[in-house]
Amino acid sequence: MNGTRLAYCFLAAAMVVTISACASSGPRGNDDAAAAAAASTPPTEVLSPLLARPLPNVKGKTFTSAIVEFPPAARAAPHRHGQAFVYAYVLDGTVASRLEGEPVHTYHRGENWVEKPGAHHVLTENTSRTQPAKLLVIFVSSTGAKLKVDDSS
Repeated sequence: MNGTRLAYCFLAAAMVVTISACASSGPRGNDDAAAAAAASTPPTEVLSPLLARPLPNVKGKTFTSAIVEFPPAARAAPHRHGQAFVYAYVLDGTVASRLEGEPVHTYHRGENWVEKPGAHHVLTENTSRTQPAKLLVIFVSSTGAKLKVDDSS
């Protein structure tokens, strides 16, 4: 019992020291410039894979599901999904999307779209400057292939 209390005390002390060190580290005095730079660059999306499973009846192909979160005003870099077939469903918010050669489409909660293999996604953005947006995205891709390749890569 006393050993457990002592271990918790050490853990708590280590957390306090770590938090204090993180809070006190880093450059000071240029916070306004850093904030201005951050404000001029729109935030990007965050892709969090949920499940990846080889398709048992399609050799060399994998089913992957992911959540893609767009903070307010977030925009994805133009990209491709290789030769993956992509299905996207809007869980929350509103997303504008444009594939090369097509007009811009705006999708709201409950709406969905598909992208053919090799499609060039030139616009994906959260249209709201105050509310987040969230997608459920399904990929059917070649096993081991990257799910997203930005144009700049």
